[in-house]
Amino acid sequence: MEWFLDPFALGFQQRALIGGILAGLMTSIVGTWLVLRGMSFFGDAFVHGIVPGVAAAVVFDINPLIGAAVAAMVMVLAIEVVNRQTALSEDTAIGLLFVGMLALGVVIISRLDSYSGSLTTILFGDALGVSPSDLVTQSILAVVVIGAATLLYRPLLALSFNPEKAELWGLKPRTAHAALLVLIAAAVIGSYQSVGTLLVFGLLVGPPATAALISRTVPRMMATSAVISLFSVWLGLTLSYHFNTAGSATMAIVPIVLFFIVLTITRLKPTRRESVSAHA
Repeated sequence: MEWFLDPFALGFQQRALIGGILAGLMTSIVGTWLVLRGMSFFGDAFVHGIVPGVAAAVVFDINPLIGAAVAAMVMVLAIEVVNRQTALSEDTAIGLLFVGMLALGVVIISRLDSYSGSLTTILFGDALGVSPSDLVTQSILAVVVIGAATLLYRPLLALSFNPEKAELWGLKPRTAHAALLVLIAAAVIGSYQSVGTLLVFGLLVGPPATAALISRTVPRMMATSAVISLFSVWLGLTLSYHFNTAGSATMAIVPIVLFFIVLTITRLKPTRRESVSAHA
């Protein structure tokens, strides 16, 4: 029993667990829509896109959440500009900004004397450094993200499976898409302290992708994704403690490993498998 309890005996370890749980809940809910809409590449790029905002906030000593929010807004607007003003595909715009925003963040952070430490924290997180004030901010963002995702369930469901019908039904798919981008930004911003701007992608896509293998409806997929995410956070921190590995990275890799385990099991089962359907 001590093997399971020792990793969370101290206050900072308990805060790491709570911070990871909040991050896992936000990312698993938002990540479900990312996976259903086939927007994983966008999600990865978006995660990288907030790096310069966080880096600038560190340099100018302002709240990192403000910097991350500004960077997220800039990236979304830049993608829209490229799409509207050129004949290039959305993937091209995302790819350009993927590299550009990450590079800009590293350039900004390199101006600091504590370059290595600051860059490591921003990119890979500091799960054991989560403060009580961080938890308050995360809790507020988690309530907002989960509440908004619940209210927007029908528009996001229609957008994911049939945008044309969503338009006919008056569900405003463009507005739903914009709202989804805001939710992604909020989830990533609320999670970077615990998991890091790069590794948060593991929790954003890993649990929903795994849940999609074993769920037939969206609500079940979302619930399964949340359970997988919470398990990944707990197991990641437990393994990190006992094997002396980076907490954020271990949390991020667990759902990826689980995905391939579940994929192998489902492929070996003789029963017919069905993809997630649009049932409410």
